[in-house]
Amino acid sequence: MTSLWQHTRRQATRDDESWSVGGNVYYGTGRPVDGKERPLTYDFEAKIRHAYKANGPVFALMTVRQLLFSEARFQFRQMRNGRPGELFGTPALAPLETPWPGGTTGNLLSRMIQNSDLEGNGYVTNRNPGRLKLLRPDWVTIITSSDEEPGLPSEAIDSELLGYMYDPPTGSEPWFLLPEEMAHFAPIPDPEFQFRGMSWLTPVIREIVGDTAATRHKLKFFENGATPQVIVSMDASVTPDKVRKFQALMDSGHRGVDTAYKTLYLGGGADVTVVGKDLHQLDFKATQGAGETRLAAAAGVPSVIVGFSEGLAGSSLNAGNYASSRRRLADGTMRPLWREAAGSLAQLIDVPDRAELWFDDRDIAFLREDQHDAAEIQGLKSRTIRTLVDAGYEPESVVAAVEAEDYTLLKHSGLYSVQLQKPGSGKTPPAPQPTEEP
Repeated sequence: MTSLWQHTRRQATRDDESWSVGGNVYYGTGRPVDGKERPLTYDFEAKIRHAYKANGPVFALMTVRQLLFSEARFQFRQMRNGRPGELFGTPALAPLETPWPGGTTGNLLSRMIQNSDLEGNGYVTNRNPGRLKLLRPDWVTIITSSDEEPGLPSEAIDSELLGYMYDPPTGSEPWFLLPEEMAHFAPIPDPEFQFRGMSWLTPVIREIVGDTAATRHKLKFFENGATPQVIVSMDASVTPDKVRKFQALMDSGHRGVDTAYKTLYLGGGADVTVVGKDLHQLDFKATQGAGETRLAAAAGVPSVIVGFSEGLAGSSLNAGNYASSRRRLADGTMRPLWREAAGSLAQLIDVPDRAELWFDDRDIAFLREDQHDAAEIQGLKSRTIRTLVDAGYEPESVVAAVEAEDYTLLKHSGLYSVQLQKPGSGKTPPAPQPTEEP
């Protein structure tokens, strides 16, 4: 077992040009070796520098996910016969409400979703009592073991998670954390490795590269005078030295945005031919718009929500279409992410018996339009409760059964509605006697 804890340092080559057009775009993470599943440092830092900090669509998508994800709060949810009940809170939620001095639940969730979006994994530990600590994901190594396949334990049928090794590049010894000391937030599982998550950016890296290249193309277009590419041809009698001097003169007077649209004067038999296309002919809006839509699909954020051009055209902004897009983001993306966050963080706190850690989204402004649907559901429940109480069931059991959607919780009082009584089965109360006048 000791050999599994030994760490072999690896320096990843950081080639900035690998994210440019024509370079080798890096996709994956490190292969597991001796039971260690670790990402390459370059993969995490490259996504930060070349995607999150340098690409507008990626930043916009991650920001929308982060702002909405951080709005939730945590509560405990009662469980009755495997069915969820009402939400409640206890002092055991304190580490999630104040994870570190001055920190909030929103700060914790923002960092967790940011690390997960960039690296596919978010790691939180409670090594310090009453405090939570977020770990940089590319410095965490997942350690597994196997008796059947010691050379590749993560692929063995008896593979078992031993823990996590946190090894920042400080020169000190790494920390080994047991599974019960770590909340591992990995909402998208990596199909290649059993215990590791995958970033939603991984399948669309080429889209990010293409969008960045298109932006650079537009910038170069304006830097060169906001005109299509031109070819200047000279007479055969012009010497190469004179051609170079003419080139320098023309570049100094007509290259760049500040010198655009100036009159071009030619001499010595020079001839100018326009080649290429302008931005309107290239239709960059359609080209980049399609790429933005694919990025939005990978992020699980509808284009109309984030404000991409294709989402702001046609019928997308109609009230019904926008409402369905909003619900798609909330129900199809955010609630599964909140569920995964609650499940992972439950490892670090004391969850009461017959309860589970759950998220509370009732105070999120983005979801207020759902309150109309919630009110209709409450109206149906209230009418059901009234009907069951009139039928003779005990009110407390009726409320519990309706809330849990489990009608086996109903308890009958033994009393029935008067319409169900047989004629003459009950005693008629005596008629009141008239009183005499004084």
